[in-house]
Amino acid sequence: MASRGYRGRPEGGDTYAGKVLRVDLGGMSSWTEPLNRDWARLFFGGKGLGFRYFHDAVPAGTDPLSPGNALIFVTGPLTGTLAPCTGKLGVVTRSPATGTILDCSVGGTVGPQLKYAGYDLVVITGRAPHPVVLVIDDDRVSFREANGVWGRGCHETEFLLRDALGAEFRIISTGPAGENLVPMACLTSELYRQAGRGGVGAVMGSKHLKAVAVRGTGSLAAPDMGRFLEFAHRAMREDLLTDTNLWAYTDGTPMIVGLSQSAGILPTRNFQSGTFAGAEAIGAEAVRSLRVAKKSCFGCGLGCGNFLRAPAVGAAGAGAGAWPAGGSRGEAGAAPGRGGEAGAGPRWPGEGAVEGPEYETLALTGSNCGIGDLGAIIEFNRLCDDLGLDTISTGGVVAFAMELAERDLADLGLRFGDVDSYLRAPVLIARGEGVGRQLGRGVRYLAERYGGKEFAMEVKGLEFPGYEPRGSWGMGLAYATSDRGACHMRAWPVADEAFGSLDPFTGEGKAQLVINGQHQNSIKFSLIFCDFWALSPELMAGFCSVALGREVTADELRLAGERIWNLGRLLNVREGFRREHDYLPARVLEHPLPDGPAAGRVVPPEVFRAMLEEYYRLRGWDEDGVPTPAKLAELGLEGL
Repeated sequence: MASRGYRGRPEGGDTYAGKVLRVDLGGMSSWTEPLNRDWARLFFGGKGLGFRYFHDAVPAGTDPLSPGNALIFVTGPLTGTLAPCTGKLGVVTRSPATGTILDCSVGGTVGPQLKYAGYDLVVITGRAPHPVVLVIDDDRVSFREANGVWGRGCHETEFLLRDALGAEFRIISTGPAGENLVPMACLTSELYRQAGRGGVGAVMGSKHLKAVAVRGTGSLAAPDMGRFLEFAHRAMREDLLTDTNLWAYTDGTPMIVGLSQSAGILPTRNFQSGTFAGAEAIGAEAVRSLRVAKKSCFGCGLGCGNFLRAPAVGAAGAGAGAWPAGGSRGEAGAAPGRGGEAGAGPRWPGEGAVEGPEYETLALTGSNCGIGDLGAIIEFNRLCDDLGLDTISTGGVVAFAMELAERDLADLGLRFGDVDSYLRAPVLIARGEGVGRQLGRGVRYLAERYGGKEFAMEVKGLEFPGYEPRGSWGMGLAYATSDRGACHMRAWPVADEAFGSLDPFTGEGKAQLVINGQHQNSIKFSLIFCDFWALSPELMAGFCSVALGREVTADELRLAGERIWNLGRLLNVREGFRREHDYLPARVLEHPLPDGPAAGRVVPPEVFRAMLEEYYRLRGWDEDGVPTPAKLAELGLEGL
């Protein structure tokens, strides 16, 4: 390639970079190819475009942890522009936790850097002969030995690589959990931003790829920059910075603790209850009292990130600086921090300040584990971020182990409300030591080994997020039909049910509600708008029109959302997923909630069956959940 990066308008007259970077770790080689613009027109970017490239890159039956699986980093057409809340990077692979297609996204600035380096996607296959770091410096792609960072936490890895390569580089890395192929391992960027669910960190670790470091010095230009800037400014002023969205700045997701508690759907003691006596101590006001700074991702006007001054943690003493013995550096008691000395974990913007936790962490590692100590939750979150663990699945499996002990089914050393054992769990899981080897394999594995399947809160092998479906029946259908397993990011009917005006205790209309949400989020996460901006399809279409130089309508985006969702289903169908995999655990269907506004409620099995059957019918799928030829032809997917 003739130049470092690119400047001015890329070929194509739109805001795509126009290139795909292919990386073969087995051969330690890389090459570029033009972006497939026919695919980009149908799938746009992010989730959808990543799915389309994955379909051709990975044959059916490929082991998720084998060299043949692909790890795809993908931007969107608006990534790197001044369109607000478009700074995330998509990640697509096959999940080692579930075997399903998997997409996640990570915030910060690594996505825009990749776009400025000149790439819309990076498709990584193979397995390096030894641990490496992939360095993308505009058009110069190289591989560096990872000996100095392999085995270290994500935080220290980031500091060391930026010291070695330059402060302008943005890093996304896997931690000790990913290196040890833990199926709930995540990826971390900028210390506290995660691509969290389904084991993307384990896929990266299986490839002997410790990190990807990116620096881009190029630029982007819309076909008509004046029109683009005027549209973006108006959208920010009139739609983004309004009361509908500003909760993200004032409180962030911790405000949902209070909403869930009031609705009786706050997961408590492994979803045994929907209310938690200590909810106030881990809610928005408690979090706000510790806040010392705010943070936003690239181009975001909301700034949802909360930096907190972490308090000391109970008897464990593992709060503001001290780490449980056996930190990820391997030295007993040493925090994986820049200096390496005990208690020197990375702190930014000030000593003792850490980012998070978000609602899902407060719920799954807090109330769901019987933990009302906010300092302990903050420390648990920090450990998971550094070790590279998904806090939702980690909290879910710890809570399940706690209930196993409560019911005398198995003693894995964990008890509801016991802070000391709770804080030891992430290190043991990430390092695969002791009971951590079993915990790291997830709730489904523990239930098959020890019993308790009726209270194993998972779908397709992925642990439940933070909403009790007995108090939001549409949320139950969303969990059951999610492409990657139990997930709140595919559709969020709880907003209309438990938090809104719809009756949460009926199945009527819920299939269409879930479908609408799945289509909306499929295109939203393909354009890679942040989930916290409640923007309409019409506004998304307006952004696409000014960025791509062609008229894009809301109906075109709705159809694309349906196309993307069906492609995800096809990818799962070819791996053997059918109706039997769209289920809810017995606790939800048979065991009434004991207290709160949803007391006495279950999702009746006959109602769940009716919702699922209606869902398939409305989707144009057969009774086994397989898209019909007519539906595929309607969506332009008949060749797949």
